[in-house]
Amino acid sequence: MSKHGRVLVAMSGGIDSSVTAVLLHEAGYEVIGLTMKTWDYAQAGGNKKETGCCSLDSINDARAIAVRLGFPHYILDIREEFGDYVIDNFVEEYIAGRTPNPCVLCNTHIKWSALLKRADKLNCDYIATGHYAHIRNENNRYVISRGTDTHKDQSYVLWGISQQNLARTQFPMGAFHKTEIRKMAVDMGFEELANKPESYEICFIPDNDYHGFLNHRVPGLAEKVDGGNFALADGTIVGQHKGYPYYTIGQRKGVVPMGEPFFVTQIIPETNTVVIGKEDELLGQQLTVRGLNLVKYESLPEEIPAWIKIRYKDNGTAGMLHQLDANHARVFFSEPVKAISPGQSAVFYEGNDLLGGGWIQ
Repeated sequence: MSKHGRVLVAMSGGIDSSVTAVLLHEAGYEVIGLTMKTWDYAQAGGNKKETGCCSLDSINDARAIAVRLGFPHYILDIREEFGDYVIDNFVEEYIAGRTPNPCVLCNTHIKWSALLKRADKLNCDYIATGHYAHIRNENNRYVISRGTDTHKDQSYVLWGISQQNLARTQFPMGAFHKTEIRKMAVDMGFEELANKPESYEICFIPDNDYHGFLNHRVPGLAEKVDGGNFALADGTIVGQHKGYPYYTIGQRKGVVPMGEPFFVTQIIPETNTVVIGKEDELLGQQLTVRGLNLVKYESLPEEIPAWIKIRYKDNGTAGMLHQLDANHARVFFSEPVKAISPGQSAVFYEGNDLLGGGWIQ
């Protein structure tokens, strides 16, 4: 019997989750590896070689680590559940004129639930993932904070996880920089992992062809939405576009030429209209979120200063956070921010600690 208990490690076959499993194994945990098959390439309508976290190569890489270290490894097929929830939501959000955030949705509603269900069946005390973030117990709350490597920090995509699920979660990668992890992989004899390229695309669109994916999932979409209007804020029509679902707030590429830079500032699906404007028309100083989930505190005071990120690579902006009710909050930024996009996540921090987050309305 392990002195630390039994832990189920989500293993994608990549370097971070693999080193997570090795570190926990060396620390004295009884490790069980689990690779989740969330999608297959046919769902994306792609014609390139299948790559990424759900490919056969990645599954075999995860299994090889387990075999080498002598711990069990399982494959969990959640393609139906993932497709019904994450992929369908992704399509629905674009059709509604919003920009979806599937990684947050998957973590919140699919991966943690699937991991913990299987952890219970395998009598595991904990689950662990390769996310770059910290977690601690403080004042009877499980608090997530930014990873030590600020360039790799992934706390932004973890805001939706419940306290009940965080209570059994470990993030061993949070204490390390990526360069340290690569060196560890080499020292452990896993040089092929250290040199494995990272993927920054959405897992179920590995070729990054959003247009092709939407057209594959919604037959006839391209013909239905083709020929909509580009318009200015005052309603003046300045050109035609290929369909509103193929544009996002802040996009410049593909916008009708105007002699100077113009950007997408609004999407109106009801009339198939894409509103464009100059860069200063992208600026906003407030937003409202729905689906609020609080992490550090059970509830917030009437007004609390916070650091707010409105996209994963956003550096963040200072502002004031107001909780409106159990499901909604409003943010007032200290200065205008660019391209507030409905459907994306607004994530709130107090120093390095994650206050919580929500979906931008």
